[in-house]
Amino acid sequence: MITKIATAAVYVEDQQKAKQFWTEKVGFDLVRETPMGPGAAWLEVAPKGAESALVIYPKAMMKNWSELKPSIVFECTDIEATYEKMTANGVKFEGPLQKMQWGTFATFYDEDGNQFLMKG
Repeated sequence: MITKIATAAVYVEDQQKAKQFWTEKVGFDLVRETPMGPGAAWLEVAPKGAESALVIYPKAMMKNWSELKPSIVFECTDIEATYEKMTANGVKFEGPLQKMQWGTFATFYDEDGNQFLMKG
């Protein structure tokens, strides 16, 4: 029986730059960084205490990376505060928070142009 999602991959040009983005700007923890070849590592980041993690994978090691776009939604307990903190940290958002009947959400981008959604 499947009990959880372990990881979701995000493909990037520069793993160290991506690690800095996710840990310093978004506020995730570095879960794992294990060398896996010249200039590359198995790199996982996650929200504090999360059971699932993002694998920050180098595009150079995945020939079809452009076909493998992430579709990841992050849940927030206080979306307004999270939005303000991430904006202050330099995270690029598509626009302001959007309020719908089902909740509030915002779309943001990492430094490789990958798109993510957060909802509260």
